[in-house]
Amino acid sequence: MWFLFTLVAIFSWGAADLFYKKGSNPKDPYSHLRIVIMVGSVMGIHAIYTLLFTDISYDPMNIIRYLPVSSMYILSMTIGYIGLRYLELSISSPIMNSSGAIASLLTFIFLGQVMTGIQFFAVALISVGIIFLSILEKKAADLDRLKHKKKIDRKYQIGALAIILPILYAVIDGLGTFADAFILDKVMSENQANTSYELTFLICAILAAFYLIVIKKQSFNLFEERTKGYAALFETFGQFFYVYAIAGNAIIVTPLISSYSIVSIILSRIFLKEKLTKAQYMVIAVIMVGIFILGFE
Repeated sequence: MWFLFTLVAIFSWGAADLFYKKGSNPKDPYSHLRIVIMVGSVMGIHAIYTLLFTDISYDPMNIIRYLPVSSMYILSMTIGYIGLRYLELSISSPIMNSSGAIASLLTFIFLGQVMTGIQFFAVALISVGIIFLSILEKKAADLDRLKHKKKIDRKYQIGALAIILPILYAVIDGLGTFADAFILDKVMSENQANTSYELTFLICAILAAFYLIVIKKQSFNLFEERTKGYAALFETFGQFFYVYAIAGNAIIVTPLISSYSIVSIILSRIFLKEKLTKAQYMVIAVIMVGIFILGFE
């Protein structure tokens, strides 16, 4: 079942990425906080529903126990939201999702989990494919702008800050995923971990709303944030299945989950009217081979 749960998370988070990008306004310096508010609110509603209407046995101290994981996930996601103001989704998503390779390596070294030779080969395909995908996307974007003599929009400029943001996301998220695998194995169940994460995100959403509305005197209309709301729904849905997937097979799920950038890229081409080159299609095919190997090995 861990493979099915992983696929659900992949497609959910791929869709969430699309709405994150559509909801990111390069002219609004607080757009990342607005996304945090929406995601935290939806996750909080789900957590409260879980506590009130399911038979979960929950210890509030789990929020503290799971805080190292929650904080790294939420921090990395917020950094990712900022990065989407400056980078195209099809560039930032593959870079950010190289975190799976980092997490897989950490679980291999420190948790003693093992991979067969074919599984290691599949992980290598996915990891190398994601790296090549980001390189090809950068080259394609540059060639297209030169061909059409377009002025590069500020939000698409590949400066030091823009590149650092998805790299930071990858490192922090990789550490969070590694810690997640350990805690789910040794400390608490999947339901308890997911509820703790969602409650922590709710607290962050409340703090972000207070900062945005009270301190910065910015307006916030819930009904004007529908795009961010869709992103939050897909994010929460994916997160629910993710914790069960990683508990089932952490060393394989961590790089496999990273491939949701493929879904992000395909959706960005369909709905944001961008195009893929033949080389990009070939790299995506290689990554898909790695996914199928992991799924059926």
